[in-house]
Amino acid sequence: MHATGAVGPGEPEGLGHAEGLDQVADRDHAADLDQADDLDQAAAVFTSVRPRLFGIAYRMLGSATDAEDLVQDVWLRWQTTDRRAVVNPSAFLATATTRLAINELQSARVRRETYVGPWLPEPVDTSADPYLGAERGEALEFAALLLMEKLTPNERAAYVLREAFGYSYAEIAEVVRSTEPAVRQLVSRARRHMTRERHTPVAAAAHKELLTTFVDAARSGDMAALERLFAPGVTSLSDGGGRHQVARRAVVGAEAVAKFLVAMAWFWEDVETRFATMNGQTCVVLVAGGSVYGLLAVEASDDGIEQLLWMVNPAKNAEIAASA
Repeated sequence: MHATGAVGPGEPEGLGHAEGLDQVADRDHAADLDQADDLDQAAAVFTSVRPRLFGIAYRMLGSATDAEDLVQDVWLRWQTTDRRAVVNPSAFLATATTRLAINELQSARVRRETYVGPWLPEPVDTSADPYLGAERGEALEFAALLLMEKLTPNERAAYVLREAFGYSYAEIAEVVRSTEPAVRQLVSRARRHMTRERHTPVAAAAHKELLTTFVDAARSGDMAALERLFAPGVTSLSDGGGRHQVARRAVVGAEAVAKFLVAMAWFWEDVETRFATMNGQTCVVLVAGGSVYGLLAVEASDDGIEQLLWMVNPAKNAEIAASA
């Protein structure tokens, strides 16, 4: 009789060891499956809140490209996070997005100081609602994004979370690592700035009618008609990123803007126009030679057109082209 564990006649040597390896392999396989399931669950959670994350990042940065990059960074961090310790994944991911956006905004402002000509937000196609998915349309229109450029990063974060996504002051305080009273002050200062500097917009139908009338007057070079459309302090801003024959300074005042447009009447000779909904408002897509040249948006009040925004930087035209 053989001793327990001895190799019997006809038994291959090392059978006991082989059985141990099989058990280890089974355990490893089970662990791999668990890890795959866990990653699938992590991806499902992330996908469900991704529209909100993009909405936060875009409103913070004013750039769809930068917002996409930031959201991707959040996803990479989410993969390596100890997710068992996260009580509220949605809050965790929104917090990570906002804090990264605050940091990114600091460096983005430095880059914009050396930008050639006026900097305008990068348009997003809200008619298709690609990734925004916001509960509210606040802090999305071009005029609002431009005004928010003057806020501090924390003011902007507090304003976006409160006005666009309805976060409580307590929730915002946790995100920006502050106190609830301090956050109330941040939101209050941001609201005052936005209210003080932004004109009350006209209704959507009146806005589209003004835009249509403006394009007709600009095409014809009718200076008197243009001046009648403008508010006294109208401003024309062109973001071409250094593009040839694009104004690199703001043009201000009804007469000055009208003269500027009459002088560039040549521009409209080969340009077709199409309406599109970008950033929640009706805009005009400018098409030259069958390709998208850029986008024209206006801000209008009861006094007339307050701002003309020409977004013609080719590096920012991807969403415009998709819309057209």
